[in-house]
Amino acid sequence: MVLGYLRIPEPGEASNRPLNAQAPDATGGAGRHRTSAEHAENAEGTPVMTSAEDRYRSLLDATSALADQPTVKAMVHSLRGLLSSSCNIHGAHLYILDNDGENLHLFEFDQAPDAPLIKTGTKIPCISAAARVLDEQKPVFLPDVSQEMLKFPDLAPFAPQSVGRTTYLFPVSASQQRYGMFAVTKERGEEWLAEDVELLHSLASHLAVALECAVARDSAERYQRQVAKERDRLKLLLEINNYIVSKLDINDLFRSASASIRSYFHNDFTGLWLLDKQSNQLECVVLDFPSGKGLAATGDKSELKSADYAKLKAGMPEMWSAEEIEKLPAAMLENLKAESIVSMAVAPLLTANGSLGAITMGSRRANGFRQEDLDLLSQVSTQIALAVENAVAYGRVTADRDRLEDERLYLESEISAEYNFEDIVGKSSALRQVLKQIEIVAPTDSTVLLHGETGTGKELIARAIHRLSFRKNRTFVRLNCAAIPSGLVESELFGHEKGAFTGALMLKKGRFEIADQGTLFLDEIGDISLELQPKLLRALQEHEFERLGSAKTIHVNVRLIAATHRNLQEMMRNSQFREDLFYRLNVFPVEIPPLRDRRDDIPLLVSFFVSKLSRKMQKSIQSIPRDAMEALTNAPWPGNIRELENFIERAVILTQGSELRVPWKELRRASVASSTASASTFEDAERQAIIEALHAASGKISGLGGAAELLGLKRTTLQNKMRKLGISRVPANPRV
Repeated sequence: MVLGYLRIPEPGEASNRPLNAQAPDATGGAGRHRTSAEHAENAEGTPVMTSAEDRYRSLLDATSALADQPTVKAMVHSLRGLLSSSCNIHGAHLYILDNDGENLHLFEFDQAPDAPLIKTGTKIPCISAAARVLDEQKPVFLPDVSQEMLKFPDLAPFAPQSVGRTTYLFPVSASQQRYGMFAVTKERGEEWLAEDVELLHSLASHLAVALECAVARDSAERYQRQVAKERDRLKLLLEINNYIVSKLDINDLFRSASASIRSYFHNDFTGLWLLDKQSNQLECVVLDFPSGKGLAATGDKSELKSADYAKLKAGMPEMWSAEEIEKLPAAMLENLKAESIVSMAVAPLLTANGSLGAITMGSRRANGFRQEDLDLLSQVSTQIALAVENAVAYGRVTADRDRLEDERLYLESEISAEYNFEDIVGKSSALRQVLKQIEIVAPTDSTVLLHGETGTGKELIARAIHRLSFRKNRTFVRLNCAAIPSGLVESELFGHEKGAFTGALMLKKGRFEIADQGTLFLDEIGDISLELQPKLLRALQEHEFERLGSAKTIHVNVRLIAATHRNLQEMMRNSQFREDLFYRLNVFPVEIPPLRDRRDDIPLLVSFFVSKLSRKMQKSIQSIPRDAMEALTNAPWPGNIRELENFIERAVILTQGSELRVPWKELRRASVASSTASASTFEDAERQAIIEALHAASGKISGLGGAAELLGLKRTTLQNKMRKLGISRVPANPRV
């Protein structure tokens, strides 16, 4: 540290000294100081202390005055004024020993206006007279201070101004500590009296005590600051820990934590960035920037290079200066510059499962963060990382819970469905052919299009496909497109956000979202409007869609089974159904036979429905009359299985005993109505097919290329049908 202005005469030099005065030696002990009495006889105009009482009074006054000073610097500044009545001093300089013990620095001084102006903080090494003072702990006399100043490069330029001035160096030490030295210089021609040296030596001891008190006070204040800082640090960590315990939503958690972070670090913004490992990008998910202009916002993304990813995995926090901020991506850099951010601190979010992202702090102050801030931020990031991991896990659990709740509500509504889909009843060849197709397509993930008349059991077939697929443990979701107003089908399929339209009072997930990883069955697909068909096509091809009122794309993995009783190809020709959607649906078509083509299954179905409904109605029906079974088997059943089940339910209701009571009148009316209706439909179609086959075979019935072969019938069967329909062998008119 810096030794200031010293006035140090050469030892033994007698210039500017009274002729009768004897110079003291360099240690202040060999030469003889003049007494007060001798000085009083020879000095002119110089105040003297005439007795020990005066000397002690001066020392007491000086000590009291020094004690009133608030700081050590104030004490040094007051010395010349305090001693002006007893000792004429040109300058007083206090030098403090550095921690290394090798140098002194000028701490404070009080001097006359014409004294050399040496700056506080100037350093000199502990050599020569300075070393003797510190080593011997005795005052050292310098007859000409300029000669001593020439030994120090920082003081040599001021030596000419100090020629001829004498100086005493006093040790400033307490019992356990050496603090430095106190240099006192007199005016040229002024003598050093023994009383002056004694008085100044005493004052140097008081300075040492004051320094000791100041050091103790500084140490206490520093300790208090450290305690306060440690208290604030622990408070911050405790607050964040409390947020982690009490807040499961990551947005709420981080906004609360960032307020505490801002209060401690006095930063301008705090950001939470999460890592998307698939795209290798960091995305700002939460940004706390109360004083920002809105230029930096959540949703900002930054692609990671391999070096950046390695830093995240290493988990080392960093401080970024303005130069390092310049290396950020252009879009991010532009926003930070616009917000006047010039320093940042970054700490990775690291857990046992790897890196989750990073937490960033930004400041508009250059060098806004220190190493100790970085250390604390690292501890905070560890807590935040655990919180983020918990929040992500909570989000997954919440999403699974919501999904399961949606599925539960949906399945509860399914419980009330009419059909028991545990079994498909029947053994006819037509049904076995359908079941064989189901076994083939079910293990695949292909789209299936079921076509059949109303009431043929298309939903049962769809459920059977689902139960035989690898998705059997996930949800089977159904939607009858014809049963919902066309304006609401889109909302049912894709869902809607709260407030998306009038009446949308809450968020609702669509059937596609509920069926994720499962199977979606769309019944009566031919009733979907042309306006909605492109959206359905996109959802099937891209496996993505947006809810009504939302721009967020939702990705799903759904297997689709569609069903219809309409002729979709004819609808395409009439521009009622999109070709591209048809081809997307018609990957694996399955034709469901009507009940009239499954007459062998009717007795089994009747027995199944009687057993099921009698248990439901708590009746004991043991038998079905033979004639009733024959009538039921030969009935046309244009409504197929649904009509048959409803008819059997009516019969079970009417039955009072153990034998099924069939309402014959209703069955006969249904048969007559059916035969009348089919006269212009089925028989005409059959007649037309036979006539066209005969013309194609040039009237030939049997043999290779005959009409029977073309129709896939036996010769005798075709001949019987021709007799029944009144068709001659070689019809003159194909419309006979």
